Amino acid sequence: MRNAFRMRAVQSPVIPVVGEMVRMHPGTISLGQGVAYYGPPPEAISRISSFLCDPNNHKYGPVDGMPSLVETVKTKLRGENNIEVDAGSRIVITAGGNMAFMNAVLAITDPEDEIILQLPYYFNQEMAVTMASCRAVLVPTDQDFQLRPAAVRRAITEKTRAVVTISPNNPTGAIYGEESLRELNEICRTHGIYHISDEAYEYFTYGAARHFSPASIPGSNLHTISLYSLSKSYGFASWRIGYMVIPDHLFTSVCKIQDTILICPPVVSQFAALGALEAGAQYCRDKLRPLTEVREIILHGLNGIKSFCTVPPADGAFFFLLKIDAGGEPLALVEQLIREHRVAVMPGTAFGLVDGCYLRVAYGALRQETAIEGMTRLVVGLKTILRG
Repeated sequence: MRNAFRMRAVQSPVIPVVGEMVRMHPGTISLGQGVAYYGPPPEAISRISSFLCDPNNHKYGPVDGMPSLVETVKTKLRGENNIEVDAGSRIVITAGGNMAFMNAVLAITDPEDEIILQLPYYFNQEMAVTMASCRAVLVPTDQDFQLRPAAVRRAITEKTRAVVTISPNNPTGAIYGEESLRELNEICRTHGIYHISDEAYEYFTYGAARHFSPASIPGSNLHTISLYSLSKSYGFASWRIGYMVIPDHLFTSVCKIQDTILICPPVVSQFAALGALEAGAQYCRDKLRPLTEVREIILHGLNGIKSFCTVPPADGAFFFLLKIDAGGEPLALVEQLIREHRVAVMPGTAFGLVDGCYLRVAYGALRQETAIEGMTRLVVGLKTILRG
């Protein structure tokens, strides 16, 4: 008996590995997994009672999502993202953003096709490409983790089926500029490939930074696939609800995939999502105020190690990806920080960074007092380990 060869090539996600280290060392403060500190709005919870009142809600729902939720999403996209879901586009409700990405990959590729990911990448996306028996082509971003459209253009081959962007970005916190996203979207159009735009962190922007949706570009609907999630913005991580905007010609394929894997998005979660979208983006923006204060605490702490730590600009999401002036294996450094200093971060190797030592700090789940203590431990730990 053996495992499938394609699965042997899929990396094991590092978050559970680091999570097990944390469990083995009680009292550890985690600056690892990217989750929001808050839960769903009251409007989402109140919708559960209406779900329970109708016995038919316990049966299967439409493969592509409840019509009422699809229409609500359509209104949201028009008002907030300047995306018109017209005759050439369709909305599909999914079980979170990861499923939306997997739907897209399976719908547009055949084995041995290529999908271009920006480096550093979100590891679940690299895993999905590999599971589909395709090849992830990695194009490094610049020193500030910004897009390099010319490098993307050079990486395109006859096997390329899509280019992926995540903005605001996981794992870097970078927000890609509108000009570079427009340029990349045009590159995809001229080469007859898809632009997969992951916008799960669309509301998490700071200062003057602004989020831009490539699907708002006139005429982009035939080659742009947009992915969204309620997990972060509405504190919905365990509810598993997201959605995708796809060209109409992909709708049948995506529905085949979703029907096979899921049958339908969880109906109870869709009811909750209706309530969340009723609360609207202001719910997230209100939660962003204390998160902004936590972000300042993290930045202040990082100033204490800037002699051996580079912190590229990160005006979005809730991550900083640090470049540490150190040799050795990043996961070993992570393990030592947990074991000796009771603070956890993520190694850059999880995101494809094999040259140099990178650590991702996530602050979305932190309250102010926890952030202060966590950063104190991280700064003291790094100074002790690297300079002691």
